[in-house]
Amino acid sequence: MRGKRKVWVFFLVAFGWSWLFWIPTALIAGGWSAPSWLERFLNSPFNLAAWGPLIAALLVTFLEQGKAGVKKLLKRGLDFRFGIAWYLIIFLLFPVLIGGSLLLAILTGESVPELPALANPLSIPIALVYILFLGGPLQEEFGWRGYALGRLQERWNALVSSIVVGLVWGAWHLPLFFMPRQEFYYQRPIWGLILSTTLVSVLFTWLYNNTGGSIFAALLFHTMFNLSHYVFPTLGSNRASLILFLLLFIAVAVILIIWGPKKMERDGDNA
Repeated sequence: MRGKRKVWVFFLVAFGWSWLFWIPTALIAGGWSAPSWLERFLNSPFNLAAWGPLIAALLVTFLEQGKAGVKKLLKRGLDFRFGIAWYLIIFLLFPVLIGGSLLLAILTGESVPELPALANPLSIPIALVYILFLGGPLQEEFGWRGYALGRLQERWNALVSSIVVGLVWGAWHLPLFFMPRQEFYYQRPIWGLILSTTLVSVLFTWLYNNTGGSIFAALLFHTMFNLSHYVFPTLGSNRASLILFLLLFIAVAVILIIWGPKKMERDGDNA
């Protein structure tokens, strides 16, 4: 396989693995009759669907580079050596955007929703740890950013690569829209999630490129994205959701104006 084609192999493996588990789960939710043991497994925490991107990244990396390549990929998940400014961005950007959207909606007439996470602050650090390891980041970021993004940027500029990853990332979630889910993401039209992942993907690329390709940074950033939605039920409000899209567009525009679409980085930014 030529190098440029391998990222598409990664996408196929990631989708194939995840949808192998998710499609039967969605069919069962839609009334499909299945053996009780299969139904219990698919609806249990042992369902391995969400691990598709990580498994695909490890498998394709092993086929390309052997054990040494896999070890190098995993070590990037522990690369915390980047500037304090980027830690501030990781921990503050999504709470400001997502929480700020909800606040602006309330200030312009939206009713105040229930905020159970803020009423029980001890749940927030517990949720952070759970989300990091089992709520998406660990399962996905070694794949979307750690494997795919870098290889796409060898062919296209940072903006185009971000859009490709964002579209694929959003589409990967499609079967979840046919299952009963508590998350607000899956109670909205699929185009909303895909638009969101595409915009957010630009923010991830900006962070990733300016932290020297740190998967650790991407893991934390993804954690804060999901945690912010857990704390602030922004997507439960149409007005707040629209404000969030507007703020994401503004954030993306600012990044492209200041850092540029080619690399989204400047020399010394990851120091």
